[in-house]
Amino acid sequence: MTTEEHPGENMSVDDAWRFLEHTRFGRLALSVGNKPDIFPINFLAHDRKLLMRTNPGTKLAELTINDSVAFEIDGLEEDEAWSVVVKGAARVLESQSEIDAVSELPLSPWLQTLKYTFVEIVPTSVRGIRFQLGTEPERY
Repeated sequence: MTTEEHPGENMSVDDAWRFLEHTRFGRLALSVGNKPDIFPINFLAHDRKLLMRTNPGTKLAELTINDSVAFEIDGLEEDEAWSVVVKGAARVLESQSEIDAVSELPLSPWLQTLKYTFVEIVPTSVRGIRFQLGTEPERY
C-alpha cells in the first residue's frame, strides 16, 4: 500500500531474491572506525548468497576488519522503481574447494583486470520495496 507514511510496497523475500538473481551491479557498504564507505561492484546471487571478486585494496581490507556489510541494488522502469537491501556478513573464500566451485560460476570481473579473491556475503536480512512513480499529489 502506498501512503505518505509508507511510500512503497514491500516485496516478499522470494521476490527480492528474484531481483538479486537478475541484477549484476550493486553497491557494497562497509564501515570501519565509524567511517562508512561504499563501492560499486558486480556480483552474482547464488544459493541465497552474494558472491563477488576483488583484489587487495581498501574494499578487501575494510570487509576483513569489519565483516558486517550492507548491499543494495535498485532499478527504474517507466512507471515503477524498486530497491533491494541485503545486510549480512562477508568473508573471503579460502578453501580451494570453495574457490574451485565459485570459479565455475558466471562471475566475471567488471573491469578488465584479473581478480583472484572471492568474497561471499551471507545475508542476515533481505528486504525489497517497490515504488509507483508519479507526480506529487496536490495539497488540499
